[in-house]
Amino acid sequence: MTQIINEEEVEKTFPNKPIIKLVEGTEEATSELKRITERTSGTIQEQAIKVVKDILQNISERGDEALKEYTSRFDGFLAESLQVPSDAILKAWEDTPKTLQDSLLLAKKRIEKFHSLQIPKNVIYSGPHGELLGRRWSPVEKAGIYVPGGRAAYPSTVLMNAIPAYVAGVNQTIMVSPANPQGEINQTVLAAAHITGINKVFRIGGAQAIGALANGTQSIPKVDVITGPGNIYVTLAKKNVYGKVGIDSLAGPSEILIIADQSANLEHVASDMLAQSEHDPLASAILLTTDKTLAKSLPKELERQLTNHPRFEICKKSIQDWGLIVICDDLEQCVKLSDAFAPEHLELLVDDPKTLSESIKNAGAIFLGSWSPEAIGDYLGGPNHTLPTSGTARFAGALGVETFMKNTSLIDFSKEAFNQTKDAVIELARSEGLHSHAESIKIRDLKSF
Repeated sequence: MTQIINEEEVEKTFPNKPIIKLVEGTEEATSELKRITERTSGTIQEQAIKVVKDILQNISERGDEALKEYTSRFDGFLAESLQVPSDAILKAWEDTPKTLQDSLLLAKKRIEKFHSLQIPKNVIYSGPHGELLGRRWSPVEKAGIYVPGGRAAYPSTVLMNAIPAYVAGVNQTIMVSPANPQGEINQTVLAAAHITGINKVFRIGGAQAIGALANGTQSIPKVDVITGPGNIYVTLAKKNVYGKVGIDSLAGPSEILIIADQSANLEHVASDMLAQSEHDPLASAILLTTDKTLAKSLPKELERQLTNHPRFEICKKSIQDWGLIVICDDLEQCVKLSDAFAPEHLELLVDDPKTLSESIKNAGAIFLGSWSPEAIGDYLGGPNHTLPTSGTARFAGALGVETFMKNTSLIDFSKEAFNQTKDAVIELARSEGLHSHAESIKIRDLKSF
């Protein structure tokens, strides 16, 4: 049941512990940011790994039988069939209100347009001695997308995962998502599946769903790539099956970091932080600012906006445990702290966001200016909302069309090219102590073709 509380009750909720931590100085800020980055490591992860490994082994050995047992235990319903009938997917779309249909179609159009620009080009290079060298891209055959359930429904996740797979040319996309105790998946999630061409949807979630996609069961096809966010059990399951299948990333709890100066609007900052914290108690919302007035006014504004908030408890825990305000000396210090944290979402609520954005090295997505709130990116901006978290933006980027493709190298040497390079190959093979590598070159040199 949704909990609605008034302003007086909000104030009483934070008598001893402040709603959000405020720090000054690089040293303390660095320590706090490190703590936030590592919020799902340690004991929490160690305990979850044991559970995940048992589930994956059970799914691998017993297939659908084990899936149904886990579905009954974790989701609370007994399923004769794990698959959602195709006519139910169509009906979900037909029953969707026209205004929501239009919104889904607008999002689909914008996401598809942006991702169509990502299709990688094949490369063919003609070498100096007649050799042809190339790189050819092709889609995987089957993709599995995971759409979370539980605290909220995410039709946007369907669009952001299924559309890149479609643009890549994937032959079949299979969707898994946990159902409610009545065995039902959110109707808007199914409507999104319909408009993206998904006709195989299974009512399963958690680590067991990842195991089913990675191994295949009696009813669920084995896929080549698995994408989509989930809780720590889903993430660790993806980590364990990587190598057997490809994955997009190991996404942790969601996060936003805002860099703001004196030009930032207090209400905008607070609302954007709460928009992130309402995802999950482990979500993190961080403000780095050069404006002391903004920093010291923010806690009260957060409390004000939490009045009558339908997701109050989730926001409260997220903001208290993993929220942070840092007062910085200048924007350069803000950028250094941000790059060290490497946020999933970075908002620049500053006087000149375009110039500042050029200084940023590590971020999953950058939102420039007050008219580009992170929620735009979540739903229909165009770029993908599946982004690197927990500092992985230092070396990784957004899910894209390439996630569902692989490349193959092509090497076509002429006799002239062989003769021009043979001695170097033999020399290199001998330096590595690989006799037959060298012999495979020498034997061709001795033969007449």
